[in-house]
Amino acid sequence: MHNAQQWDLSYTQNRELSWLKFNERVLAEAADRTVPLIERLRFASIFTSNLDEFFMVRVGSLFDLNVIAPDDVENKSGMTPAQQLDKVFDAVRPLIVRRDEIYRELTRELAAKGVTELTYDGLSESLRGYVNDYYKEYIRPILSPQIIDRNHPFPHLKNKGLYAAALLNAHGKSLLGVVGVPGSVPPILMMPGTPLRYVRTEEVIAGHLKKIFKIYDVEESAVISVTRNADISLDEEKFDEDNPDFLNYMAKLLHKRERLAPVRLELQGNAPRLAKMLASFLKLEGKQVYSCACPLKLSYAYMLDSCAPEMYYPPYAPVWPAYLDRETPMRTQIQQRDVLLFYPYQSMQPFLDLLKQSAADPQVLSIKITIYRLAHNSAIAKYLCEAAENGKEVTVMMELRARFDEQNNIEWAREMEEAGCRIIYGPENCKCHAKICLITRREKSGFSYITQIGTGNYNEKTSTLYTDFCMMTADPAIAQDAVTFFQNILIGSLDGDYEKLFVAPNAMKNRLMRLIDDEIARGEEGRIIIKANSITERDLIDKLSEASCAGVRIDLIIRGICCLIPGVAGKTENIKVTSIVGRFLEHSRIYLFGEGESRRCYLSSADIMTRNQTRRVEIACPVTSPELVDAISEYLNRVLSDNLKARRLHSDGSYLPVQAGAEEAPLDVQDWYMRHPLELQSTAVARPGLRKRIARALRRG
Repeated sequence: MHNAQQWDLSYTQNRELSWLKFNERVLAEAADRTVPLIERLRFASIFTSNLDEFFMVRVGSLFDLNVIAPDDVENKSGMTPAQQLDKVFDAVRPLIVRRDEIYRELTRELAAKGVTELTYDGLSESLRGYVNDYYKEYIRPILSPQIIDRNHPFPHLKNKGLYAAALLNAHGKSLLGVVGVPGSVPPILMMPGTPLRYVRTEEVIAGHLKKIFKIYDVEESAVISVTRNADISLDEEKFDEDNPDFLNYMAKLLHKRERLAPVRLELQGNAPRLAKMLASFLKLEGKQVYSCACPLKLSYAYMLDSCAPEMYYPPYAPVWPAYLDRETPMRTQIQQRDVLLFYPYQSMQPFLDLLKQSAADPQVLSIKITIYRLAHNSAIAKYLCEAAENGKEVTVMMELRARFDEQNNIEWAREMEEAGCRIIYGPENCKCHAKICLITRREKSGFSYITQIGTGNYNEKTSTLYTDFCMMTADPAIAQDAVTFFQNILIGSLDGDYEKLFVAPNAMKNRLMRLIDDEIARGEEGRIIIKANSITERDLIDKLSEASCAGVRIDLIIRGICCLIPGVAGKTENIKVTSIVGRFLEHSRIYLFGEGESRRCYLSSADIMTRNQTRRVEIACPVTSPELVDAISEYLNRVLSDNLKARRLHSDGSYLPVQAGAEEAPLDVQDWYMRHPLELQSTAVARPGLRKRIARALRRG
């Protein structure tokens, strides 16, 4: 059990409550009138799905912890699991009220633009006939209504499944009726003709409850959904990557997620007696029950794709970097200078070309890569399969425990294994979240290497939605570290000495602490900028506080959770925290220490979280090209100058929009890079000693 007295809690806050503030910033985009209407509805959908996952994972974990270690206290707030749960439940309720308000506002504004969500009761006679015909033909035949009484036990309600539920009266006796919304039916039914009108499927089913339960009186009804604890854990005794049944074990484990204990009940509609009965069956307390006016699932917002153009973000396509030649092999160009791709403003295609060309190159001997999340239709997986089929040694460190992507990864692992790739599944008790690819080629003088390091996943879809960096280098020292890394991973070793790379879980945190110490030694001349998704790691938070007290100027660009509170006198007064939530998800991790020629810059897969620093395999790679360091520094400074989408965390825990000064021009950093996608470029000349070799390679074609 931890003792709260050993920590200074004056400049830290609870991670769960900080995450809820992040999701509140997502919801704020749904209310922002400068965001196109359909995109606002989609932000409301993102808020909702984020909250679903938060309850499944974080709230589920707190319930587990409350059973296992009820007296354990969290090291940023000093709260027990039960106290954290109470705070979470209290903090969520006003967010649901705010989402209802925004949803009502959006439906009014959308209707004014000709996009109307209809209720079943509000349908005209002709449209009701159309909907009823659809219901009879496509919905009614696959419904499975159920009543709950002595002879009919309470059914298992699937995690996040939608159900139409009714409180029924049978001769003065109350019963519960439930009918599931089939997943095979589209979530919305479009009405014929124009303007664009639609009705949600659960609304249609709820409208037919009196007919479905025709021998009873329906007293109350609502659309409901149960959220279950999805924080499944592996049985450590069965976790053996060399076991041929490992894939099957993971597949079976996923089914368990559907049946874990409920942690939340949601109802759309006002049905207090029904809510009380359901809570009793599910063994939930009143604080775990949320009634709302907004639909429980808003993912249908992504089906509204035929509205007026001004209701969406303007189309944007990533560009090919101007300094790369489409006709020259990527290997040759990377040997000339380090290549930095900036997603989503620049295309992932140069990296895909590198893989494709390597798969076909007879001199390429091997490709080694770590994979955490793949696209469903992955060109990367296709090229890895082609390389294996062409006789190259292809080793894929596939992480099967990437939460909610397990099934996709299982399927790809099987397909790549059939193509001849060697698939390994990561060290025991430690997810591999690192993003690294090593390509080895036979040369007349020996071996040459290309190493790719990324801040984001090998996923073509997210490369157009997330801001990330992809660096490709021929640096021999980085390559030798990459060789050592893969050799260690192959034998399940988390130890190892690396010259250039910071590798978690055993070394990254300590090396970051030393870099902060170097800036502390410089006092008021010290400078630190860290960009990450979240910061929760207590030791690093305390070290940053120490740096602040020494006069070091610190900027933290943290999209999500930030357990460090800035601006606390004598603790964190030299720290500023900025968060940006915009069209693209800010995902890149960058560590920058110092200023001028002494700067040290790292691209990383790791957030400043305990799990990333001490319980996962992660990599941070130095950027050694001065031109690239300049470009990344300029990017970070531009992020810190954003005065349209940026919000600043204050010492009272509130996030307030950054206001432009009287002489400052408005700046949305994401919009700026969409308009200037080639701004962040390397102008580096060929490395000394490589010019003649590259010229010869170009002459050979």
